[in-house]
Amino acid sequence: MRHRYEYVAHGLESGIQLLERRYTPLGRFRPGPFEGWEFLWQPAVVGFLAMCLLFAGGSFPNSPLKFDYAGTWFFGEPARAISTSPTQFTLLLSVVLGYGGLALLMRVWLRLVEVLKLHAGAPLRSLWWIFAMWAAPMLIAPPMFSRDVFSYAAQGEMTSYHLSPYLLGPFSLGSSPFVNPVDPLWLNAPAPYGPLFLFLDGSIDRLAQHNQLATVIGLRVLELLAVVALGLGVTALARALGRDGAEAFALCALNPIVLITLVDGAHNDALMTALLVWGVVLALRRRLFWAVVVCACAAAVKAPAALGLVFIAWTWRGSRARFRQRLGPIAGSMVVTAAVFALWTWLAGFGWGWVGNLTSNGAVRSWDAPMTALGLALADTAHVLGWRTLSVTTVLTVTRSAGFVFALGITTWLLLVDQHHRWVRALGLSLIVLVVLGAVVQPWYFVWGIALLSASYVGRQHFWILLMSITGPFAGLPGGHDLVTGLVHSNLLLIATAIVVLGGVLVVPMGRWTQWSWSEEAAPVTAS
Repeated sequence: MRHRYEYVAHGLESGIQLLERRYTPLGRFRPGPFEGWEFLWQPAVVGFLAMCLLFAGGSFPNSPLKFDYAGTWFFGEPARAISTSPTQFTLLLSVVLGYGGLALLMRVWLRLVEVLKLHAGAPLRSLWWIFAMWAAPMLIAPPMFSRDVFSYAAQGEMTSYHLSPYLLGPFSLGSSPFVNPVDPLWLNAPAPYGPLFLFLDGSIDRLAQHNQLATVIGLRVLELLAVVALGLGVTALARALGRDGAEAFALCALNPIVLITLVDGAHNDALMTALLVWGVVLALRRRLFWAVVVCACAAAVKAPAALGLVFIAWTWRGSRARFRQRLGPIAGSMVVTAAVFALWTWLAGFGWGWVGNLTSNGAVRSWDAPMTALGLALADTAHVLGWRTLSVTTVLTVTRSAGFVFALGITTWLLLVDQHHRWVRALGLSLIVLVVLGAVVQPWYFVWGIALLSASYVGRQHFWILLMSITGPFAGLPGGHDLVTGLVHSNLLLIATAIVVLGGVLVVPMGRWTQWSWSEEAAPVTAS
């Protein structure tokens, strides 16, 4: 099994490298002597340009890259609830700019992290400046690709009026402006988030004086601060593991998923992951009490962070410890975790209903989730064969339960085979497995594991981090159908323009610095 995995993974990796050498400007370079870090301004500028293209694509009224609702942002949204349909030119231009910006961002980020992998010691100050440049357009852009932040804002408004988000959905606010932008799927759905997030959410809404737009801005600022804390955390984690902090920072904080879904999308996964990473850092520094407190706070934002508590408590006495020796840290961690949960539950004021709501996102049926896709495919096949009495819900329950059991088994195996600091990597892999085999797969979920693996990966795990990071933002990305339809029905000039823009960002040279992203052993043949 291991041999087959290595064979398939090596073939996939080699195929991608071959395509890069033949069909991108990278094929013109041979790795030369590394000349230092003065080149970092070049990827900074190219990445900033990519983010500006994405920003421009999402700033057109009625852009399919976002969800248009009147009054939800300063610009780029319709001024009235009823707006005119976009012209074919505007529609196609917004999607081409958005996809072009994404493709260019992927290219520059991939080459930069490969350079940092081969050449340690990049100045962190320069990488932080790159982060600031790349994140700036996303800070002022309208919320794109997801409207979860509007659900957060509505739940914050509910807590301000003492309406329990664990019992009611945003629809309970009636005709409030907080309700209109919420995805209809969640209008009557209770919140699965922990009491710490609800406490912060409600506090932001009160500080914003119940203004919907100001609350959304406050939530984006909160998640931006969380991403900054995440960048500091992965750097500290890498150093604690004897790794290069600059490479870990680039793999995590400069990751396209982080910039697009956590900064622009303001998902609370940023806060959860930042707390989880710092909890692991404290555990490596042998501060069990504070490690458990911080990880428990992470789990009080979103439940998957509780895996960190399990790994920290189980491995505290070392990989060779007997079961009886592990009981002390496990019991102590349980007591501290219960106290932290009780504190935030009391401050939030809505009881423990979030525990029962953890599976509320199971209502989503997306083909992006393998176990859900398997269930839908089996149900459709059964109906074609004549078994129409077999409900889709029943099949999904079976496949999703199987996925959970399988994920639990893999996590248990990873927990039991840890050695020394390998448990950090095992925790990251467990979180990835939990996402892939879960009922719903969202791009920002991958950040949970990527953050830990960025500082602890070995071997081909680096390749999988890159693959998840460049495919994740395109998963379920709105606008793809509009792009294809627009190209089919547009005039030749529009088609030519779209092809030039999209093709150009894939082959435009980014600079001589990209030659240092190739190892000497994998040096491409110079084009004749």
